[in-house]
Amino acid sequence: MPELSVNSHRGPYKVIFGNAFEGLEKGLADNEHLIIDAKVAELYEQKLGKALQGDCVLRIEATEANKSLEQFPGYAAHLLEHGIRRSHSLVAVGGGIIQDITAFLAATLLRGLAWRFYPTTLLAQADSCIGSKSSVNVGAYKNQLGTFTPPDEIRISTDILDTLSEADMRSGIGEMIKVHIISSLEDARRLAKDYPHLLKDGALLSRALVRSLEIKKNLIEIDEFDRKERLAMNYGHSFGHALESATDYAVPHGIGVTIGMDMANRLSQRLGLLENSALEELSPMIQANYAGFESLSLPENRFISALEKDKKNSGPAETARFVLLRRPGEPVLKDCLLNNQFKEFCRGFFKELSDRAALGAPR
Repeated sequence: MPELSVNSHRGPYKVIFGNAFEGLEKGLADNEHLIIDAKVAELYEQKLGKALQGDCVLRIEATEANKSLEQFPGYAAHLLEHGIRRSHSLVAVGGGIIQDITAFLAATLLRGLAWRFYPTTLLAQADSCIGSKSSVNVGAYKNQLGTFTPPDEIRISTDILDTLSEADMRSGIGEMIKVHIISSLEDARRLAKDYPHLLKDGALLSRALVRSLEIKKNLIEIDEFDRKERLAMNYGHSFGHALESATDYAVPHGIGVTIGMDMANRLSQRLGLLENSALEELSPMIQANYAGFESLSLPENRFISALEKDKKNSGPAETARFVLLRRPGEPVLKDCLLNNQFKEFCRGFFKELSDRAALGAPR
């Protein structure tokens, strides 16, 4: 697979495809501190044996609670107690939560540290690993603190994806669907054609992963700080984040985004933006990717409240900003009043999900 170079405000950084944990087998350098998903450390203890030895290792269970602001003093204290200096660097091994924790520490501890990343989930490999963002939860408010802190290097190995559950894989595929749809009709159709085989064909999955990163790279190099073009990456996310919050994170992030894309497309069609033919062409892939998650226990008031609190909103009070779709390759920003008509739309969508679940929606 090709090596990618991504430009950022701190200079270019590389995405290197290779063997699992390449560069870590011989252990950490004297100036490195490892932050690792506790489950990954357990799964790969033999392969990572030398890197896991010593005191400069911080094992963290990858939960939303552990990337809450109140946890960070403990993380910082651990690193300081084990002699971290500004000339040292952090090594992150895990998925998006470990990435968020490490990038936020790299931005704030000692006023800035270098770091590199070994993403171990498809969602992190295909999406979050590039783009520089870190996000931290504040109480019940998801991802309200954060920085733009790119790593020095990212090393991706698709070999380690074999240990992921199907739900985790489809969570990552959800983000891949997102970028392919906002890119172009050609990209969306190619992924729809390959979709039924992605979980079984490693070569097809790798091709789609690389294409996802190429699409995102083009957007973030134009708009690294999320002011204009990059906002298209929020397609499906306002609805998705609200679903995560309202279900206490019972819905994986990428699955929430997939359901969010379906909601965004339905809203786009209702508002006269998206033609019925385009909706019908996109829906089978999207709905197949969240099959099994149709039975949502979703308090309406919590869902609407979560939409109002979403950090991506910048419009008037009692509105939410969504990335909707005119057609694949043409996303559009739209501020919507969270009025009775909007709530009725949401009720109708979730009733349809419930009805499909009762009938046994095909996977």
